[in-house]
Amino acid sequence: MPSLIFGLSIAAILSTTSLVIILMRVSPLTAPGPAIPAFFLSLFLVVCTIGSLVFMAVWKLLPTHSWDTGKIVSVSIRQGIFLAIGSVLLIIFHLFSLLNWWIAILIYVVFILVELALEQ
Repeated sequence: MPSLIFGLSIAAILSTTSLVIILMRVSPLTAPGPAIPAFFLSLFLVVCTIGSLVFMAVWKLLPTHSWDTGKIVSVSIRQGIFLAIGSVLLIIFHLFSLLNWWIAILIYVVFILVELALEQ
């Protein structure tokens, strides 16, 4: 378990660093060709890794299930991926000026319902 947390922590640090470099050095507004896909990829990685670490801590602190370490890690990584996909979709909708508050709620509700369906 510590090696998994260490690996996810290193991935979170590297992806956050890449996001900061993309935002500071290669602005998505001035060079939209290569910067927009790099921005979305690094944003996906940041939200996925940090979300996975947060969900892993939540599942360790809330012993509602009798899961082993492998199950906790797999569930938290899946939830982090869902959170990242939802966040990227939210920003894409905002980029195309299609985002309302209820659309944002619906995007996350869809992923919560998918996670609840996979949980059963």
